[in-house]
Amino acid sequence: MSIVTVQLGQCGNQIGFEVFDALFSDSHCSQGLCSKRENEAYQASCKERFFREEENGVPVARAVLVDMEPKVINQTLSKAAQSGRWKYGQHSYFCQKQGSGNNWAYGYCVHGPKHEESIMNLIQKEAEKCDSLRGFFIIMSMAGGTGAGLGAFVTQKLQDQYENSLKMNQIIWPYGTGEVIVQNYNSILTLSHLYRSSDALLAHENAAIHKICAQRLNIKQISFSDMNKVLAHQLGSVLQPTYSAEGSLHYRRNPLDGFKDPALYTSWLKPADAFNVWKTQRAFNKYEKSAALVSNSQFLIKPLDMIVGKAWNMFASKAYIHQYTKFGIEEEDFLDSFTLLEQVIASYWNL
Repeated sequence: MSIVTVQLGQCGNQIGFEVFDALFSDSHCSQGLCSKRENEAYQASCKERFFREEENGVPVARAVLVDMEPKVINQTLSKAAQSGRWKYGQHSYFCQKQGSGNNWAYGYCVHGPKHEESIMNLIQKEAEKCDSLRGFFIIMSMAGGTGAGLGAFVTQKLQDQYENSLKMNQIIWPYGTGEVIVQNYNSILTLSHLYRSSDALLAHENAAIHKICAQRLNIKQISFSDMNKVLAHQLGSVLQPTYSAEGSLHYRRNPLDGFKDPALYTSWLKPADAFNVWKTQRAFNKYEKSAALVSNSQFLIKPLDMIVGKAWNMFASKAYIHQYTKFGIEEEDFLDSFTLLEQVIASYWNL
């Protein structure tokens, strides 16, 4: 089952490259700390899921790159090609040389509709190259301007066109104090729109990734490249195939001992249904042991409530609203976003 990755904006394209590079390195590791047969089955599964091959045998990422200008896309294509190990497809990207600033509303209301046909055609071409399409993995920032707005638009169109395929969005949660003054507006608009069209949201906090780089990896001068590599490792471990040499899935419904306590879960959901374990003997990127936990818990409440609160304080004073209304986002759209996210917060409190 193949997955088509859609890399959106500067953030999505830079992280997307690191993800594919990590997946390629892992899938071609001969020291998988497991049997040769199981390692070969794992490699074949990973290759089919994330890569395809051209006539010259070089693996090609199953990906579409989207941005409002060509600079980052060209850099990403070049880095992959220069690696000599894998590359992006020659036509699996879209770019526009001229945009209209860093504005969420422009991305969602103008840029998206204007280039919908071109973007969706590229995604369709990549999807048609899959023998069996499982779904789409969309990588994007939620606090940026055009990329976040365009990402929300593209996810909505994917839901319309591929209703039965998985749509999973990887979103980067911004620092509490960021460089984009309207990042909280952009965040609530992105989250509310993705809530309606995405099947799953994987959120990574910049602050948490930064802390890992500083405390776990002991990096003194932390760059976005360092953080993206950490993100790529985390995503790679979540997305890794879990197939045995016979092609069967290592699957176990009974929770690990630490996760059997019913108090961890809502009353209407049994622990056996709330917590599932997928296991493979094959190591990830040469680590002897590697574990990844994807959790839907109350941990989200605090950062979400903080973003909603900051956005509401700005909205109450009508700050910067004109930057959105001039491109088609009305005040009612903001109110709808606030209402939806406040309902989400209330639902998490009641878990």
